[in-house]
Amino acid sequence: MKKRTFLDPLFKTSPIPVLALGICSALAVTVKLEPALVMALAVTLVTGFSELILSLLRHTIPNRIRIIVQLMVVATLVILVDQVLKAYAWEISKQLSVFVGLIITNCIIMGRIEAFALKNKPLPSFIDGIANGLGYGMVLVVVAVVRELLGEGTLLGYSVVPEKWYVAAGGFYENNGFFILPPMALIVVGLMVWIYNAKNAKSVWNN
Repeated sequence: MKKRTFLDPLFKTSPIPVLALGICSALAVTVKLEPALVMALAVTLVTGFSELILSLLRHTIPNRIRIIVQLMVVATLVILVDQVLKAYAWEISKQLSVFVGLIITNCIIMGRIEAFALKNKPLPSFIDGIANGLGYGMVLVVVAVVRELLGEGTLLGYSVVPEKWYVAAGGFYENNGFFILPPMALIVVGLMVWIYNAKNAKSVWNN
C-alpha cells in the first residue's frame, strides 16, 4: 500500500500530465531550471506537511469548517516557505514572484488533503503528499531543462552547449528564443500529457 502511495503519483497519476492540476505554475516558472527546482521543493514540502498535519487533526475538525482549517494550515506553511526564500534566496524569490503565494490555492494540495489526508493515517498521508509534490516537481524540472537548454544553451546558469557549436563560431547550432516564451511551455507540457496517457493506456491494454 505504501509503495503504491509513493509510486503512483510519480508514474500513473502524476498531477500535471494525468490529472491536469497545477498547470499554471508549470507554464510560469519553468523558463529556467533554478526557480523550477525551488518551486518543486516548495510545493513538495507544503503538500507533505499539510497532509501530515491535517491527517493528525482529521478527527477534531468539524466538517462545516474543514476547508477554512485546510486553508489556514496550507497558508501558514506557504508563508514560512516564502519568508525563508526571501531571507536566503532573494533573487529566486523575486523570480517566483506571486507564484509562491499561489501555492495556497494550488488544487493539487487541496485535492490531496480532501481525497487522502482526511481519510488516512498521518504517515501514509505524508508519503502521499511528498509523492504528489515530487510528481508535480518532476514535470517542472523536465519542462525547465528543455526550455533553458534549447532556449539559452545553459542549465542552472552554466553554459552547456560548447561555444564552437554556435553559428557565430563557425558551428551549426543557434539558441532558439521561442523556447523561453510561454507557448513553448504549453507545448512541452502537452507532449508530456500525451506520453503519460499513451503509457498508461498501453499498460491498461496489456493488463
